[in-house]
Amino acid sequence: MIVLIAPENDVPNEIEILHQLFQEGLEYYHFRKPHKNYQEHCDYLNQIDERYHNRIVVHYFHELVNRFNIKGIHFQEQKRRDHLDIPSNYFTELEMYGKTISSSFHEPEELENCAFEFDYHLLSPVFSSISKQDYNGRGFDVNHINKTIIGMGGVTTENLAEFNKLGYKGVGVLGGIWNSKNPIENFAKMQAFFSEQ
Repeated sequence: MIVLIAPENDVPNEIEILHQLFQEGLEYYHFRKPHKNYQEHCDYLNQIDERYHNRIVVHYFHELVNRFNIKGIHFQEQKRRDHLDIPSNYFTELEMYGKTISSSFHEPEELENCAFEFDYHLLSPVFSSISKQDYNGRGFDVNHINKTIIGMGGVTTENLAEFNKLGYKGVGVLGGIWNSKNPIENFAKMQAFFSEQ
């Protein structure tokens, strides 16, 4: 399983590259643009071919799930703590039928003890980040946790087997695709690795 995280700031030809990645088989695109407002989120989604909307997970403005046929919503760590650690009515206004719910974690213990049932969990940093300076990897081994955990941090085409050994069901990648000279080629290599598993 490959989760591609959006670059925080727009990159040249981003939508065009994204369409090519969807054509290559990208199933999980995490739309994380902290500097965009609600309208800019809508404008961005409107640039993407509607047939790919059901592969997009939003980090901000979860109410977009009511307006677009997107895959699901993602809770960043603080938002999860604010809204889901105590039972809440968070979902009452959201049309969540058939949608995914995921969340970010930075400590395996917190992930293991989280009572809310997410479809999958992003845990970072496993290895040192490509896109964030001084974000050093901690090599979390999650073989003992019976949940779907996606490893993030320092993902490259070279170290996918290391994530497997540590018990991850897939990788969350940002810099390994967006900072590379050949994003489509890199994604295809990652896709090939996971299809052989």
